[in-house]
Amino acid sequence: MEAIQKEYERLIKRANLSKSINDVEHCLRLLENAREAILRDPTTSKMTLVKLQQAMSTGLSKVQDDHKEIYTGLNRYGKALDKTFKAVSTYSTNDYDALTSQAPLIKRAIAMHLIREGQFSVADFFLTEAGPIDVPPELQQEFQEMYEILDAMRTRRDLSLAIDWARQKSAQLEQRGSNLEFELCKLQFIWLFIERPERAMAYARREFSRFQEKHLKDIQQLMCAFLFLQSPEKSPYSRIFADPEKSWNDVAHSFTKEFCSLLGLSAESPLYIAATAGAIALPTLLKMASIMKEKKTEWSTVNELPAEIALPPGYQFHSIFVCPVSKDQTTDSNPPMMLPCGHVIAQESLQRLAKGGSSVTLKCPYCPRESSLHHAKPVII
Repeated sequence: MEAIQKEYERLIKRANLSKSINDVEHCLRLLENAREAILRDPTTSKMTLVKLQQAMSTGLSKVQDDHKEIYTGLNRYGKALDKTFKAVSTYSTNDYDALTSQAPLIKRAIAMHLIREGQFSVADFFLTEAGPIDVPPELQQEFQEMYEILDAMRTRRDLSLAIDWARQKSAQLEQRGSNLEFELCKLQFIWLFIERPERAMAYARREFSRFQEKHLKDIQQLMCAFLFLQSPEKSPYSRIFADPEKSWNDVAHSFTKEFCSLLGLSAESPLYIAATAGAIALPTLLKMASIMKEKKTEWSTVNELPAEIALPPGYQFHSIFVCPVSKDQTTDSNPPMMLPCGHVIAQESLQRLAKGGSSVTLKCPYCPRESSLHHAKPVII
């Protein structure tokens, strides 16, 4: 890694295009001056072109020298990368490409990613060039609104747009159990309390009354902070006001999450998550492919990975239930089933226990309680 760092620093030092740009601009000025001279006096065109040829030859040589320096740096940097990270060739005649027949889904994922990241002009161009893609036309307008609100929050410390949006969506947010509107109003109070305490008091009287039933304790803590205006560091509630920057980031993240949730989307781009998870898993998969190639074996189950891939907790979205009886993971065709006693086993294990049919009494394998097959309920994880 030290060699790569060294070559990278050298490349940054060499890859300064400002000199090359200046030399190109000088050549352009020579061309413009020659054109103006010929327009003023056409009789001098021959002499002007001779002078231009000599000057342009010198200017273009300088541009080539500038580019040589950059290409040399890129070449050395590329060699350092190749030397450190040796490519592993693990191609097989039976490689399975799960994405070959999914071009529409890939295009849709790219378009959605561009829209979610706020790259609206690039998304428009991609949607035009890539052909018909199943993306709702109003989705871009929704995300434009989201980024306008986030920009107001992050750059101008203006929460009014976010609070208005949360109030318009209050019924949907309440149904989700979200406290976003209160968190926004709370942050507005904290910001006012730090800047102008008297305005914070007026704001609290005007806005906090409708939150008293659900957030009374939080409101009491905020209001008691006025008792320690002269020495806020001694306040037992100083932690609330200690790191306002973190509070802004947390509320912005919560707003993004709730906004996307109401659109039926995840807070993070699925394409970004898939690419990151793939990058984490790639070394293990390459190693497994290399081992299988050396042993001349192949992984025949295309819908499963050849090895368990350890991903960070943030990339684990689906819980896995292992039947305590059969020790097998449950699937869509063999879902987990909960007995009336509360114990959960796989459907196949349950059917084996109830050999006589759905009306036969069976005993739970983990407690004395008895029930029948039709009393079991599927568990959705």
